[in-house]
Amino acid sequence: MAGHSKWANIQHRKGKQDSIRSKMFSKLSKEITVAAKMGLPDPDMNPRLRLAVKAAKAVSMPKDVIDRAIKKSQMGDAADYTEIRYEGYGVNGIAIIVEALTDNLNRTASNVRSYFTKCGGNLGQTGSVSHSFDRVGEISYPLSAGSADEVMMAALEAGADDVETDEDGHWIYCKVEDLSVVSDALEKALGESTESKLIWRPQSRTEVDLETAQKLMRLVDMLEEDDDVQTVTHNFDVPEDVASQL
Repeated sequence: MAGHSKWANIQHRKGKQDSIRSKMFSKLSKEITVAAKMGLPDPDMNPRLRLAVKAAKAVSMPKDVIDRAIKKSQMGDAADYTEIRYEGYGVNGIAIIVEALTDNLNRTASNVRSYFTKCGGNLGQTGSVSHSFDRVGEISYPLSAGSADEVMMAALEAGADDVETDEDGHWIYCKVEDLSVVSDALEKALGESTESKLIWRPQSRTEVDLETAQKLMRLVDMLEEDDDVQTVTHNFDVPEDVASQL
């Protein structure tokens, strides 16, 4: 299986430090509202809501904002959002998966298609690229949680399938249906995780040159700027020498 994307992590950290923060809060609030509306408004009784709240806390979303998003799900005038996944290719055949929550399918589809077209890519049918990814649970811990061997042992005992450690932290992977159980077991062994979520994990990654990276990052940025788009996943990696030029 593909390794953790250091480039994705760099971008994630950068995003938490700039103007994208407010947009991130907005998208997480939407996910919290949808999760609470689909199940119980109690994180302890609703696994999806628990994950959404944890993701919000990971980026320091204020508690009152989280509480408002949960309460909004119980209001009669709360918007009805549809979950939808788009799949396509960026330049050089790079696979991209886009997940969205929208109250207007036509608007979202039109916008996503236009982003791909403007950046030299093309939107495909559902399933056209997801076969190159595995749907898994990902649990992340800081390096301070323990040594690579200690985290590996704890993860295996908790029922995880794979663990990776790099200079940014520990990344633990498990089956989708095991995420809640593995996450709870790890918290008992290692303490609270940085984040627990479901992801599309690429089965392999393609390193790209500077020109390709610039085009792909433009597409990723356009997609992430869209209010309806929740996540953007891809299978490209940017070598350190290229990243230093971006």
